[in-house]
Amino acid sequence: MPVGSYSDLLAFIAVAQERSFTRAAAQLGVSQSALSHNVRALEARMGVRLLTRTTRSVSPTEAGERLLESVVPQFGGIEAELAAVGELRDKAAGTIRISASENAVNSVLWPKLASILPKYPDLNVEMSVDHRYTDIVKERYDMGVRLGDELARDMTAVPISPSMRVAIVGTPDYFSRHLPPEHPQDLSSHQCINLRLMSHGELYAWEFRKGDQQINARVSGQLTFNGPTQILQAALAGFGLGLVLEQNAAPYIATGELCRVLADWCPEFPGYHLYYPNRQQLSRAMTVVIDALRYSPDNA
Repeated sequence: MPVGSYSDLLAFIAVAQERSFTRAAAQLGVSQSALSHNVRALEARMGVRLLTRTTRSVSPTEAGERLLESVVPQFGGIEAELAAVGELRDKAAGTIRISASENAVNSVLWPKLASILPKYPDLNVEMSVDHRYTDIVKERYDMGVRLGDELARDMTAVPISPSMRVAIVGTPDYFSRHLPPEHPQDLSSHQCINLRLMSHGELYAWEFRKGDQQINARVSGQLTFNGPTQILQAALAGFGLGLVLEQNAAPYIATGELCRVLADWCPEFPGYHLYYPNRQQLSRAMTVVIDALRYSPDNA
């Protein structure tokens, strides 16, 4: 139905209910002539008279009564739905969809959201594990999570974890058979567990920095994975050196199951960031999720 038809219907409903063009015009805040024009336009489109007009009164015809009975409940339902949707601005309700890596979900999203979700029973969160840099707009996510804060101009980035480091690790048994590397160049003689980047399919070049020196090392070995969990498991099984997040390797380093090398070559880098379109109007639900995930050294 054309937009004008809705305004014509509203005009007819007001006049039929008030039984007066004067009172209906005052209710809608329009002139009587504009109201009369709307009603005549509706009658012309429908090909039937809807109102009986006299110099003293206005009343619906039989067709008008029938139309009134059928459309008033429909408009009432629409108004109720509009009011309900409007309430969502002030209420944390609805579903928030987030795309993130498995590690981000396990180490940041789930621990933080689990503590606040009981307070918001109408808030639903869907976390989708994906190791790619997801186009959240195209794939209809509300938010995404990635390491680092380098994002497209139309995105807002919010830090949700402290800075991080990677760790190069191997088992004591592996190092009993191979001399520990003292320089990134020494990795060429080692079995290394590669990471296949999901974003463009290439193997990740291990990044090192020490002072002014910066090296991207291409490594080789029997195994390649596209996820960090499997790399850590392979390193624990003695298949070679794995590059993993320091926080994930720390428990195994503490127990002696893994040994760390080249620590002085592994610099800090920006941690996990939550990102979303900066032109997006934030709902109350999104604000609650963002505030729950936001990282601050003061509340770390």
